[in-house]
Amino acid sequence: MHTRVRRVGIATLAAALLLTASACGNDNSDEQTETDAEVDAEASGSVAVSGSSTVEPISAAVAEAIGAQNPDIEVTVEGPGTGDGFELFCSGETDISDASRPIKEEEAAACEEAGIEFIELEVGIDGISVITSPDNPLECLSFADLYALIGPEAEGISTWADATDVAAALGSETELPAEELVITAPGEESGTYDSFIEIVLEAAAEPRVESGDITEDDAATTRTDYAAQADDNAIIEGVAAEPGGLGWVGFAFADQAEGVKLMPISEEPGGECVEPTSETIQDGSYPISRSLYIYVNKAKAEENSAVAAYVDFYLDGLTDFVEGADYIALADDAETRATWEDKTTGTQVEAG
Repeated sequence: MHTRVRRVGIATLAAALLLTASACGNDNSDEQTETDAEVDAEASGSVAVSGSSTVEPISAAVAEAIGAQNPDIEVTVEGPGTGDGFELFCSGETDISDASRPIKEEEAAACEEAGIEFIELEVGIDGISVITSPDNPLECLSFADLYALIGPEAEGISTWADATDVAAALGSETELPAEELVITAPGEESGTYDSFIEIVLEAAAEPRVESGDITEDDAATTRTDYAAQADDNAIIEGVAAEPGGLGWVGFAFADQAEGVKLMPISEEPGGECVEPTSETIQDGSYPISRSLYIYVNKAKAEENSAVAAYVDFYLDGLTDFVEGADYIALADDAETRATWEDKTTGTQVEAG
């Protein structure tokens, strides 16, 4: 079921944001982010933000901080998922869309058809964390292992060991345990789902496409027989509850979670195993890293002083807000600032 944007007053919003923050599982999320950014005191109006549940804690922190400085700006932030967010955004129902992946070609086309010009702003970096039970005996998983466990050829397998043959065909020598495999992970509405497929599964699937075992369309999918959840905390709880649990969530959620193990990952079988940390995600050595974005409706930013003020405030305190939500700040945000200052429209990255 799609979550819709709810317009609420600032007092109700503040309470809602505190509840949302505590639900996100971040240690810093129950405190207002400290920032030197200052909001335009003359701005007023409402701002509707929806989209990625991964980016939601950042945008919610901005909303809370801006409301504390200027109560004439009312902001709602919701996180039904990147795909659902773009659906709302490209139908003109929201002003800003949070995204944990770049906009897809068909989504950009929907915006164009609706006459919506957007400004794409990279705001931070995240690492998708593969999580298991703490009792899982494995010390590393490769992309090949993850494809064999989660990819389209894994449909119907019930234990970790059942994935051994496909993993071995891709060059893996990992001894997968004879434990029941219980996957709880994002569903198709999630940008985290899309990013995991693009970064991990499609890369590992290339030899299987070349050998004719699967089609190119199959390579862009996962197995369908797992518990799909839109809520990151529900994913963590699902994985923690099972000895053979497996899933993936954004680093900010996994890093603060109890009862799960953050699995080191190698891109190639036998390659270097890298654990997700702030340092390995920012320097790019962790192989499942991705950029986080907000997309701004250009016309609404020009017509509504509150939208422009919100984005100005967001970027002025960007490092504070990103790090306050336990994500990784951009090493250099000059390009993001220039894109906003110039009001450059369209995507700057290759559409999926």
